[in-house]
Amino acid sequence: MTTPYVVTLDLGGIVDKAGLMDRSVHALGLPDWFGRNWDALADSLSDPSVWPPPAAGRRLLVVVTGWPEYARERPEEWTAAQEVFTAASEREPRLTVALALG
Repeated sequence: MTTPYVVTLDLGGIVDKAGLMDRSVHALGLPDWFGRNWDALADSLSDPSVWPPPAAGRRLLVVVTGWPEYARERPEEWTAAQEVFTAASEREPRLTVALALG
């Protein structure tokens, strides 16, 4: 089994969906055509063809940090984000999304 390529998705200071999408674009190197909505994020996370180039042929581990403030400020959006992370991981077995607790 290959070592996963690790991407940190730092949500520190993010308090809305637009900010989460912007950070996702930056952290994952998503293409310009990325739709910046929940479906587009789920599709991108579960599609290895749009993963960062160093992840080619490997597993991808996305470590989400700095998320508690976002979860407090926008609980409904945070629930949607967790659902997206879960659905994408279920669709693509080489993807793991982990929430950092500290």
